[in-house]
Amino acid sequence: MALKFQYNKTALQELHKQLKVRTNALPTLKNKESALRMEVKRARDSAHNLDQKIQAEFEILNQFLRLFCEFDPNLIRVSNVEIITRKIAGVKIPVLGKVDFEISKFNLFKEPSWFLEGVELVKGISELQIEREFFYRKMQILEIIRKKTTQKVNLYEKVQIPTFEDGIRKIKRFMEDEENLSKAGQKILKTRMQSEVVL
Repeated sequence: MALKFQYNKTALQELHKQLKVRTNALPTLKNKESALRMEVKRARDSAHNLDQKIQAEFEILNQFLRLFCEFDPNLIRVSNVEIITRKIAGVKIPVLGKVDFEISKFNLFKEPSWFLEGVELVKGISELQIEREFFYRKMQILEIIRKKTTQKVNLYEKVQIPTFEDGIRKIKRFMEDEENLSKAGQKILKTRMQSEVVL
């Protein structure tokens, strides 16, 4: 990052101000990054657990697979998925609320006795799959924001703060050199004037 500045007190004050903003923001950004990293891990673990639950439910379902050829897939469908937003480390995240199902009417006397249990089984698997998708989506959103936060932390920590410190150091050295030259010029002038007075 090439920092452009003038060698004067105004530029020095501006660089100090910019440096202060970044050094004050850095701990907050690091905390945000840490919180996001933990939330990404939690979401990943939850999604993995849901994958295992879904797999277990499908194994149960496989036992009744021959029976399910009689099952009408249009019998049950998702009618509404409630989405709630929640803030995590300043980031809005979708959270699964309530899942509503619409079950078509069927005659309990004409259909096999296991139909009600089959409907509940399909509802359970569908809810788990919807919940898993929410956790994957949450994980993706948090991961994107975490990467951006990490980039900003690295930008502040490794580029901008050292650049501003270097700029401040250069301005101070320039002003000190200028002051030393001024004092040296005054001494030379004073010495010359004293030598002229003596003659």
